Amino acid sequence: MTLPSSQFPDLRNRGVLVTGGGSGIGAALVEAFARQGARVAFVDIAEEPSRALCERLAAETGPHFIPADLRDVEAARNAAEAAAAALGSVHVLVNNAARDDRQTLEAVTEQSWDEGLAVNLRHYFFMSQAIAPHMRRQGGGSIINFSSIAFMLNMPEIPTYATAKAGIIGLTKSLAGKLGPDNIRVNAVLPGMIVTERQRRLWLDDEAIARMQERQCLKRMLIADDLVGPCLFLASDSSAAMTAQTMIIDGGVF
Repeated sequence: MTLPSSQFPDLRNRGVLVTGGGSGIGAALVEAFARQGARVAFVDIAEEPSRALCERLAAETGPHFIPADLRDVEAARNAAEAAAAALGSVHVLVNNAARDDRQTLEAVTEQSWDEGLAVNLRHYFFMSQAIAPHMRRQGGGSIINFSSIAFMLNMPEIPTYATAKAGIIGLTKSLAGKLGPDNIRVNAVLPGMIVTERQRRLWLDDEAIARMQERQCLKRMLIADDLVGPCLFLASDSSAAMTAQTMIIDGGVF
C-alpha cells in the first residue's frame, strides 16, 4: 500500500471513527489516519480481516476494532458509544460501510429492498445521530459520507444500491444544515471505479476495468489509496469552511 505522504498535524490525537474499516477502502483509511497520529476506531462485521488489520498496525497508533452489524440500529448506536468511550472523543466520523450487491429489477423483493437500504444508507444517519452529541460537546467535528458515482451511471443491476447512494447526498446536505451551527461539517465523497480485492473477486475483470479507464481522463486504475488524501483533507482543518459539498474522485468520468 502506498499512502499519500502529506501530513495534517491537526489530526494528531484526534478521535476518528471509520465504519466498514476492516478491508478495502475502509482499511486504507484506518491505516492512513493511524499514520497521521490520530486515535482510530473502526466498526466492521467481518472479524477475521479486522483483527488482521489491527495486528498489522500494532506498531502504529493501534486502531480499536468494534465488531458490529450496522444493519441493526441498536448495534450501530452501541458501536458509536463504544468508539466514543474508547477514543475519549470523536472528532471525525467516516461513514464508509456499504455493499454493492447486484440484483435485477424483477428479482427485487420488499425484503431485499429493505436490506439494501439498511446496509447502504440507514446506518449513515443513525451513526451520525449518535456521534453528533460527542462532536457538539467538544466544539465541532467532521462527518464524511461515502456515496458513489454509481447512481449517475444508469447501471441497471443496482436499483437499491443506486437509490441509497443518491440518498446519501440528500442526507449529507440535511445534516450539514442541522449541524453547521455546532461547527460540525458534513461532506460526501463519491468514488468512481475503485479496484479492491472484493471488486476483483465479485464484479470486475480486466475488460471491465479497461472500459472504465477509457471513460476516465486519468488512464490508470483507481485504488483504495486514491481516497485517502481527499478524506484526510475533509477531516482536517484544511477544509474548515467546507460543508454540504460532494467531492467526486473518479479519475475524471464526471
